[in-house]
Amino acid sequence: MALNEKDLWFAVTLGAQPWLVWAGAFLFGYALGSIPFGWIYSHLGGAGDIRKIGSGNIGATNVLRTGRKGLALLTLLSDAAKGFVPVLLCRLYLGFEPALFAAAGAFAGHLFPVWLKFKGGKGVATYIGVVTALYWPAGVFFCALWLGVAVLFRYSSLSALAAALFTPAFVLTQASPVLAVFVFALSALLIARHHQNIRNLILGQESKIKLSKANG
Repeated sequence: MALNEKDLWFAVTLGAQPWLVWAGAFLFGYALGSIPFGWIYSHLGGAGDIRKIGSGNIGATNVLRTGRKGLALLTLLSDAAKGFVPVLLCRLYLGFEPALFAAAGAFAGHLFPVWLKFKGGKGVATYIGVVTALYWPAGVFFCALWLGVAVLFRYSSLSALAAALFTPAFVLTQASPVLAVFVFALSALLIARHHQNIRNLILGQESKIKLSKANG
């Protein structure tokens, strides 16, 4: 009986050394995660180099500062997708452990993209995509907490910090300790990337969320 496409894929991957599968998953995640969508969209949309605007970040929040709400939304969705897609594919076809390596690669790719001399974004949208692919209730929890804090205080950075701080605890109570430790590591990186925002919050210098009236 002939092997179907999925059976053939498993036959090949199961014959490989585990570290090769993990390395491949990491590189696959990194390749997608390193695509700097905010930088690409800002150029294609005529907004210029996003790294020279506002905070200099390539994420959706800084793209929004150009007044191009459509580009900001597209950046948000794309940055989340580049975390979600490689993790989901690896989880479906290779298993949970390779999915963790793909998640690590996608997140690292966004933070340290080779295309921009390893100077990337802060990782919020990609974090959401990665965590949702690994355990979707955690992604929902993160977004709900982010939204709640944003409505109350109107600080995007504070919303991300609060959500990143509490999401590992949520995962620990609802899923496995291994996944909780992994999510904690992602959260620690995300919080570290917000060090300037933390300083600005303490000094009362952090910018609040403000939607531009310009067309997006």
